[in-house]
Amino acid sequence: MTEAEKPQNHIRTALITGGSKGIGYGVAEKLVTEGVKVAITSRSSVAAELAASKLNEIKPGYAMGMAADVRDLASQQAVVDAMVKQWERLDYVIANAGVGHFAPIQDLTPEQWQETIDINLTGVFNSAKASIAELKKTGGFFISIASLAGTNFFEKGSAYNASKFGLVGFTQAMMLDLRSDGIRVSTIMPGSVATEFADHTPTDADAWKIQPEDIGELVYDLLKMNPRTLPSKIEVRPSRPGGK
Repeated sequence: MTEAEKPQNHIRTALITGGSKGIGYGVAEKLVTEGVKVAITSRSSVAAELAASKLNEIKPGYAMGMAADVRDLASQQAVVDAMVKQWERLDYVIANAGVGHFAPIQDLTPEQWQETIDINLTGVFNSAKASIAELKKTGGFFISIASLAGTNFFEKGSAYNASKFGLVGFTQAMMLDLRSDGIRVSTIMPGSVATEFADHTPTDADAWKIQPEDIGELVYDLLKMNPRTLPSKIEVRPSRPGGK
């Protein structure tokens, strides 16, 4: 039975931060297709609402788009409150919003460092703090989208590596804190994904990379897993790097 075939009051709902494009949109599209209602956020209300409109073409009434900034706890709480008011529950959170500034440490600015940490790490903390009470009611699932950069450091990656190393550690510790409350927590660590991240424009040359819809499939597989089992950290990478 798909989510859409279940009684209306049992339809699951998901909050996806950074859901207007890239990985976030790929996850949202998969979940809506499978009958999960989604709220997607972006710092741009136009981008969030446009993406939600596209998702509602798949299943009318299954998506809402809201402007929200993960750096602001009150902003995250407002999104959760709006979801519960509209749909009466929150089952899943996919903490996907992220930013990347890549430069040698001698060139990296304090502003770039702060933004990277604030969005990639503190932003996930804020999403968690805003949603834990509701996830406890539903026996929900919190998934952070980290990166292989959370375990593999590289040149010009000091800020990004720090944020993703921290995110992996944060999510895994949170998993231990919350599992006794019936909340499952996992982190997905993708390698190269064909998205607009860091001002990249995907082209046919990116066909070898992980595609956003692939992460959507992975997230949905996690959500379907028997609650007694928890894959708490998942690394995922292209099968043939560079299309070799």
